[in-house]
Amino acid sequence: MNSHKNARLTPKGREAMVRSVAAGLSKAAAARQFNTTPKTVAKWVERFRAGGVDGLRDRSSRPLSLPSQTAPATCAVVEALRRQRYTGKQIAVEVGVSPATVSRILQRLGINKLSALEPAEPVRRYEREHPGEIIHIDIKKLGRFEQVGHRITGDRQSKSRRVGWEYLHLAIDDHSRVAYSEILPDEKRRSCLSFLFNALRFFRAHGVKVYRVMTDNGTSFRSRRYPKALRLLKIKHLRTKPYTPKTNGKAERFVQTSLREWAYAQAYLTSDHRAQHLPIWLHRYNWHRPHSSLKSKPPISRLGLTEDNLLRLHT
Repeated sequence: MNSHKNARLTPKGREAMVRSVAAGLSKAAAARQFNTTPKTVAKWVERFRAGGVDGLRDRSSRPLSLPSQTAPATCAVVEALRRQRYTGKQIAVEVGVSPATVSRILQRLGINKLSALEPAEPVRRYEREHPGEIIHIDIKKLGRFEQVGHRITGDRQSKSRRVGWEYLHLAIDDHSRVAYSEILPDEKRRSCLSFLFNALRFFRAHGVKVYRVMTDNGTSFRSRRYPKALRLLKIKHLRTKPYTPKTNGKAERFVQTSLREWAYAQAYLTSDHRAQHLPIWLHRYNWHRPHSSLKSKPPISRLGLTEDNLLRLHT
């Protein structure tokens, strides 16, 4: 049970109160000292005598009996019918109880949704064999700000008014997890195409030839010019299954990492200040940060670059 920070009669305070009575203080005097009533003092003294210190702890407010609760046999029938894919209304008619009662029983059993009756779909992890086979591209909307935000200060009263939004465009290689990202003012077609070309130049500079690009089903990615640009570059365009973010899971995971280790990792003075730190963090992510799925090696280790390339790209 959560207690107020200034509460007097916590279990520790109750113990002090009953021990003062045991030492000879009257119940009325103890009530005045601990800012309560003699009746409350008597209650805790009696519980202390019956159960010791354990008797001073808070008890559950749940009643000892629930006469109006649905009988266990009825609950068993409801569960059996549900597992036969009966709807809530069908079960109510069959059993002779109200739909609300059926709903409460199913919710208590954890099978109020039919999807809960299906076996959990196994996690399917995949990884392409070579760098560049698939590049995952995604966009994350970030709020601009002119002062330190509430995520750092905890103060929601002071806000940056009408500053607007900016968009983190990102691309990550499926095999190596080498990533490239930049901040653009919007997520429109022109910005998406500009980022695509910059990302392809980045991967080409690191010796990676891109064969496929996977995006979600955003408006810009479904425009005619985006797939056309990829066709001209002889790159296949893949789109994720609607409402299934795990299809693009590596990009989604990189978004989480970016927010945790860069965007909200420290108190930036402004959003421009935050943007200046993106290339620094991105370099650390690619070259120095151990990646758990790569046996604690940085992503760049999977590109098989020669020593000359490492020196040239790292400077």
